[in-house]
Amino acid sequence: MTTEAQTKPQFYVCNCFTSDNIFLEDYKLHVRFVSEQQFRLDYQALLKRLGCVTDQQFDDVLKKISQEVDRRKRLGVTSAERAAVIKDTYQPLHPHVYHLQESYLAPELKQIIKYCRGANTSEESLLDLLEEAAPRVYRFPVFERSFCEELVEELEHFEQSSAPKGRPNTMNNYGILLNELGFDEGFMTPFCEQFLHPLTSLLFPDCGGHCLDSHKAFAVKYDINEDLDLSYHYDNAEVTLNVSLGKEFTEGNLYFGDMRQVPVSDTECSEVEHRVSEGLLHRGQHMHGALPISSGQRWNLIIWMRASQERNKLCPMCNRRPVLVEGEGFADGFTKHSENTSCVLT
Repeated sequence: MTTEAQTKPQFYVCNCFTSDNIFLEDYKLHVRFVSEQQFRLDYQALLKRLGCVTDQQFDDVLKKISQEVDRRKRLGVTSAERAAVIKDTYQPLHPHVYHLQESYLAPELKQIIKYCRGANTSEESLLDLLEEAAPRVYRFPVFERSFCEELVEELEHFEQSSAPKGRPNTMNNYGILLNELGFDEGFMTPFCEQFLHPLTSLLFPDCGGHCLDSHKAFAVKYDINEDLDLSYHYDNAEVTLNVSLGKEFTEGNLYFGDMRQVPVSDTECSEVEHRVSEGLLHRGQHMHGALPISSGQRWNLIIWMRASQERNKLCPMCNRRPVLVEGEGFADGFTKHSENTSCVLT
């Protein structure tokens, strides 16, 4: 008999969450902060080359880091508090979009998943149904445009409400954490399990695509008066799906380099058009960014899919064996159960 504990494992965060991969937006730099002494030794000379030349500028950097560390330490509690307030006070514009229906999905995606679920499937035959937009970056229709429009309307309605809101991550200033808004149970979890896992199992078995067991889903917004672009980075995920939801915008293509282990100097980037209602599926450790939009506004749905079987052995953010700290919900996808398989990022 399957127990409740087996069906719903406890998920954790790595203790590096409060110290590693802190993004300094003014200098487009990710840093690690354990102490001021360590930080000065590791980054002061680099920051000076990037324009942080006065004592006041350096003090401002330290202040922003302190604020971000405090935010991360309180994140689990504050996120749960926000979710509770949203559930009690926010009135959805389109309640039906919170529950997955196959009618929302593009016919092409349903055809792809039907193939993945069949007998005698292979990655080689699957690739005939997909477009490889860059090396191991796959593009395909995900949703019907009518659903994209309604979802954006719902996100804008929430954004304009008085309900509390949290940032998706340190790099996106404008966006929405979909678990706080109530999308996980009725939409994101079944979407990942029923429609994404069969696909990632065939495309990315080498980096956990066959054993995904948690996710983090959020929406980000790019606007001519707000965030225009996204710096070169990798994701805290084994596999990522990035869907363009709309609205009307020009330019703003994505670009992909190599895996994070490859020096930037040895990397040649590929520019990829991001089309409304279509998704780009790629490995989380694949370096990428978003070029500036030149007009309009764009909403993206991002799903970071995680495999505890892989990340339990090596945290993808600090490259060390994770030291676990309790977290809320799916947390950062770590569990206390490791398997004897490896993740070879190729």
